[in-house]
Amino acid sequence: NKMRMYEPSSEIWIDKKRIENAQPVYFIAEIGSNFDNDIERARDLIYMAKDAGADAAKFQHYTADSLVSDYGFKKLGNSISHQASWKKSVYETYKDASLNSDWTQILSETCNKAGLSFFTSPYSFDLVDQVDQFIPAYKVGSGDITWIEIIKHMASKGKPILLATGASSMDDVCRAVDEILHITPEIILLQCNTNYTANKVNYSHLQLKVISTFREKYPGIITGLSDHMPGHVAVLGAVALGAKVIEKHFTDSVERKGPDHSFSMTPKTWREMVDRTRELELSLGDGIKQIEQNEIETVNVQRRSVYAANLIKKGEIIQRKDVKVLRPFIDGGIQPFEMSSIIGKKVIRFIEANEIIQWKDIESEKGDIR
Repeated sequence: NKMRMYEPSSEIWIDKKRIENAQPVYFIAEIGSNFDNDIERARDLIYMAKDAGADAAKFQHYTADSLVSDYGFKKLGNSISHQASWKKSVYETYKDASLNSDWTQILSETCNKAGLSFFTSPYSFDLVDQVDQFIPAYKVGSGDITWIEIIKHMASKGKPILLATGASSMDDVCRAVDEILHITPEIILLQCNTNYTANKVNYSHLQLKVISTFREKYPGIITGLSDHMPGHVAVLGAVALGAKVIEKHFTDSVERKGPDHSFSMTPKTWREMVDRTRELELSLGDGIKQIEQNEIETVNVQRRSVYAANLIKKGEIIQRKDVKVLRPFIDGGIQPFEMSSIIGKKVIRFIEANEIIQWKDIESEKGDIR
């Protein structure tokens, strides 16, 4: 007997911000390791992210020991994907980039002062427990999508779970999502392509339409995008497809040395992304096709009415040759698609050539004025 599953929440609160269809897109600045082991720099980046329009700043909590096997990576050889260019061993690089756990409280307080939510991805059971008091939601990194045990541990903490799905099959995604939905309805599902080379060729692997697939599979679920490309084309595409949460890497300069700087957004490009997203949100509308408020005047000047092509005498029967179709349309006038219903009817007054013909000029069925 399968345990009951929750329907995914279509509204989730993170601190005082509501995430749902009618709300603005929620932006997470992934500072990650971009503070280069300097707490003051981390604090500066938090304030910069706030100024650039972020809603949350995200870090990562791992110890090299709890995340990578020095043995395993040495066995793999050192030329794997984006790690090929790293000067030190993978283990050493992670050891150097890892966040000092004593800094958690400082970062959390700084975010609080700056008016941002403080996020982190904890990469071990201990760290999940350690960061719990500081965070309003848990982020599961793509690499842990198959580690159901730790995902369930995070889900059991009673906070929203953001699940990234990079380098995952739909089976991987459903396995993790279903396990979360047995525990909590509060899940945000992020499409992600895990490739950090920022190469143009990656556009063909972003698969933004997967966001629609997620929404079909789990009706009502809040979706988002975790993106590692420079620029914000993918962000706008994702938002148009219904993404409500965007996570992008954030730094102050793409020239800095370090694993993530090169493909991160800067205060300037981040602000640009947020501003364009806000314009896009306004542009998307509600899906109802109607004459919009700002078109009402245009309707009359660009639409046509039926006008008299020549003098039509009172009592004459209108023929097609007696009428022409011209702009503008005037209220009470006859729209071109209605013309056939006046052909063969009598007019009840003299109508000058070039004058507009109105319904009140036509004898109605009962012989009285329409």
